[in-house]
Amino acid sequence: MTRVKICGITNLEDARMAVQAGADALGFIFVEKTPRFVTPEQVAAIVRWLPPFVTPVGVFWDHPAGHVKAVIEACRLRAIQLHGDEKPEDWVDVSVPVIKTVKMSPATKIEGLPEYKLGERINALWWHKVAAAILFDSNARWSEGGEIREPIEWRSIAMMGAMAPPDRRPAVILSGGLTPDNVAHAVGIVRPHAVDVVSSVEARPGKKDPDKVRRFIAEAKAAR
Repeated sequence: MTRVKICGITNLEDARMAVQAGADALGFIFVEKTPRFVTPEQVAAIVRWLPPFVTPVGVFWDHPAGHVKAVIEACRLRAIQLHGDEKPEDWVDVSVPVIKTVKMSPATKIEGLPEYKLGERINALWWHKVAAAILFDSNARWSEGGEIREPIEWRSIAMMGAMAPPDRRPAVILSGGLTPDNVAHAVGIVRPHAVDVVSSVEARPGKKDPDKVRRFIAEAKAAR
């Protein structure tokens, strides 16, 4: 069954709702000057409440490794997601699993013709010794908040996974433009370890819509 991460959690109410809906992980964005930014103090209070098998994930963007390690300890994070231009060698000794984001352009408009993303494939392979998972996301800006982005090319991600050597094949997390309406289709094509969502399950930036969260999780987990 595909696991689900609900990202951009900013408050305990939304965290409780997402967990009750079946979320396997919650994402907390520590990127300053973004609409879903949270402080370590806020996150620590939420993480203390979490059940033992729900994973708190910290999202960082070009933060120094020392800063990230301090936040991991303060919040008891159990994974981190690196969203910027970080270098693999700076993260070999981090104490929790690393998820590295690889950014892709939106899907081709030609039905049935996947784009071959050589640059993204190479970027993913660079991280194979450090990252426990690669998260494929849209290269569209998300820092301002609101709009749901276009989906990325799912078939090319599936091709990358099939062509990677077995010893260089970290888990795939699919993100970027996923919605309650398309997540089951995306899971059927990519067969990812997990899916990740932010804006399409919100009432407004930083505040989740319970109905959308529940439907997204149900669709992702029921997908075949």
